[in-house]
Amino acid sequence: MIEVRPFDSLGKADHGWLKANFHFSFADYFDQRRMHWGKLRVWNDDVIAPRSGFPPHPHAEMEIITYVREGAISHRDSLGNEGRTVAGDVQVMTAGTGITHAEYNMEDEELRSFQLWILSDRKGHAPSWGTKPFPKEARDGRFVVLASGRDEDMDADALPIHADARVLGATLKAGETLSYRLDGRKGYLVPAAGSLDIAGQRANARDGVAIADIDILEITAITDCEVVLVDSA
Repeated sequence: MIEVRPFDSLGKADHGWLKANFHFSFADYFDQRRMHWGKLRVWNDDVIAPRSGFPPHPHAEMEIITYVREGAISHRDSLGNEGRTVAGDVQVMTAGTGITHAEYNMEDEELRSFQLWILSDRKGHAPSWGTKPFPKEARDGRFVVLASGRDEDMDADALPIHADARVLGATLKAGETLSYRLDGRKGYLVPAAGSLDIAGQRANARDGVAIADIDILEITAITDCEVVLVDSA
């Protein structure tokens, strides 16, 4: 099963400083058909105005992954962590037993990011935060694991999360084809930029693609594209 969910069909919220687009039910947007996909609970496509952002607020019992598409995000939390994550790179926060954090766009340009929430494998994890660069050229023509809770990725360079899930990124040139083994697990794919073909269906930038009951996922770039994929139980 492959279902393309056009960007225009996503939930919307416009707060002036924040323009949010919701792949799944979130805040005031509710759609019974779009509650989660496997362990993936939230995929928000956010555009944050310069010199603005989210003041300190709490989270618990969730793995929160931020993929920066354009600009940079500045993080500060109740554990004393501070950091800045730039376009193409990733930050991960295990909310665990509880953490308060703030996220700001301190730049002079818009921040465009994907924020993903994945259900933790159990309650009670110690909260933590980390960030890491992932050069786009290292993803040319292949999927690179950006964050993972799977045992086989523990020795890789991926950021760790506490969930039976992977977050992957790839970049493709127009005409290139890439395969990924899902083995019947749930997949949710979004082109961060560009367009691709998946089983004869076209997915454009910021469209969502829900995937289930497929062993081998195959995508072909229609234009140069940048892709983010979540593989979860």
